Amino acid sequence: MNAHLLNAALEAAERGWHVFPLRPGTKRPALHGEVACTRTGVCEDGHRKWEQRATTDPDRIRGTWERAPFNVGIATSPSGLLVVDLDLPKGNSSGDAPCGAATFGALCERTGQPVPATRRVRTASGGGHLYFAAPAGIRLANTAGSLAPLVDTRGWGGYVVGAGSITPAGPYAVTDDMAPAELPAWMVRLLEEPEPRPVVPFAWPTISGSRAATAALERECRTVLAAPEGEGNITLNRSAFKVGRFVAWGDIARHVVEGAFQGAGEARGLTAAECRATIRSALDSSIRKARPRDAA
Repeated sequence: MNAHLLNAALEAAERGWHVFPLRPGTKRPALHGEVACTRTGVCEDGHRKWEQRATTDPDRIRGTWERAPFNVGIATSPSGLLVVDLDLPKGNSSGDAPCGAATFGALCERTGQPVPATRRVRTASGGGHLYFAAPAGIRLANTAGSLAPLVDTRGWGGYVVGAGSITPAGPYAVTDDMAPAELPAWMVRLLEEPEPRPVVPFAWPTISGSRAATAALERECRTVLAAPEGEGNITLNRSAFKVGRFVAWGDIARHVVEGAFQGAGEARGLTAAECRATIRSALDSSIRKARPRDAA
């Protein structure tokens, strides 16, 4: 196991990617934190975090991975990478919810672009990592769901688990070994820090429908309004999907649901266009996959 993981770390370093050890069988850094730092060795002049200690030096890599079967962490920014993480719905989500690969494909379709061909790694959960060469001179931070639901990115200040790493859920394996493509310009535009948008006050619309449907819609709109920073889009997607079954059952009109979520999404700071696209996609999927009422 040590030899396998050592080779994975060396292979990544040969590509110019800066690696550091992750705890065996996990996705967590194996290096000490600031609280436990003794200010000796590499930290003599001050605590050095995992991003600063990531290296391409084969001797340092051998010295580290010979000690334990560490998984391989790749620091994206020093490596000149931007990695798109296509996730799967969490265990507490509906099994019918679309995965990150599907929502990313829908994003590409809406923007009139093909799904980019680039290096791909299958994650332990069955999701995927798309590796891109980050554009020079632009600092692209990590994002969570801002491109599309269940689509995150790792750039400045981020890292990914490298191919060859193994967790209890399974291995990380290369599925397309091509060189990382340049990050497409249209994705750069979407990921660059947007100009602050004015806050739109949310006015509760008149909602008509069954008691259960209206209660669910009001509850989920409040969830969207309270979504954490950077998670507005993914929260809107999940909430609209949950309410879609009531539309399928005829308990509430679709335009009523769309109008309420549109207002909540815009009040949360999302653009009108991304609200419409996310709501339409979530409702279409929910209505198509809704089970009969007596089976729900």
